Amino acid sequence: MKSILPKWFHGATGALFLLLNTAFWGLIILGLGIVKWCLRVRLLSVLLHWAYHKWCVGNRIGLKLGGVSMHVKMPQAISVNGWYLLVSNHISWLDIVVLSAQSQLPAPKFFLKDELKYVPLIGTGAWALDMPFMKRASKAQIAKNPKLKRMDVERTKQSCKNFKHHPTTVINFAEGTRFTVQKHRRQASPFDNLLKPKAGGTAFALDVLSEQVDGLLNTALVYHSEDLHICRAFVFGRLDAVSLQVDYIPMSELPLGDYQGDKAYRVQFQAYMNTLWQQKSAQIARLEQRPEGEADNLPSEVNSL
Repeated sequence: MKSILPKWFHGATGALFLLLNTAFWGLIILGLGIVKWCLRVRLLSVLLHWAYHKWCVGNRIGLKLGGVSMHVKMPQAISVNGWYLLVSNHISWLDIVVLSAQSQLPAPKFFLKDELKYVPLIGTGAWALDMPFMKRASKAQIAKNPKLKRMDVERTKQSCKNFKHHPTTVINFAEGTRFTVQKHRRQASPFDNLLKPKAGGTAFALDVLSEQVDGLLNTALVYHSEDLHICRAFVFGRLDAVSLQVDYIPMSELPLGDYQGDKAYRVQFQAYMNTLWQQKSAQIARLEQRPEGEADNLPSEVNSL
């Protein structure tokens, strides 16, 4: 049934709900994180992930209130009890909300820069949930001390140990920045609707997580709106739908190796990422023509809030 309320009202309502949802659960997660840091009680980790799950549910509600239809195509092989590395194109700050709102995926986690640790709600919440903060050695530092080359990998592996206790989707935006037409032209990207992928970050994540994840989720994300500024489009109710296509690649089919130390593997993995990006570019072109999959209905668990 079509709403009689104006689109801008839906957009403003959805945006306000997402803001309050993040503030409410972010403060609870921060508080639980401080208590966990003091007491080191296993139950607190369970409560933290329960609160984080509720934040994800709230994101689904916020998108629905904003009048956004979700069209999702996802393999049945994906389990909420699994562990995955998700590689997606990056369009907007709303990407995190959309990906975290997918009830078919385990809780999303991120590799974060060490400087973000002190950002209120975002960084502090990530700290409380034991997400890994990366402080990688520079090329100059590695040149002076070659032992540092693998130190960042081992340090991050250590910080990812807690992933084993909770099903997880580690999200990686391989382009390294949000897509814009200007960036696309500046890069002279060979992909029609994507920036060039930074293979090093994905290879690093696979190296760190190779013993923990079941496979890679190659994800194509498309927003259906005439306004290219997606966050603004959502706030003003001009974002009609989001299409998401996820392809599952098991670990046995992924090329693994030492990206930093093995030049032959580095060339091989860069070629592999370019092939994935060619496929993703074709998927995005198809999704832009019409949304695929069925509109996502709010799951029954929403009613338990």
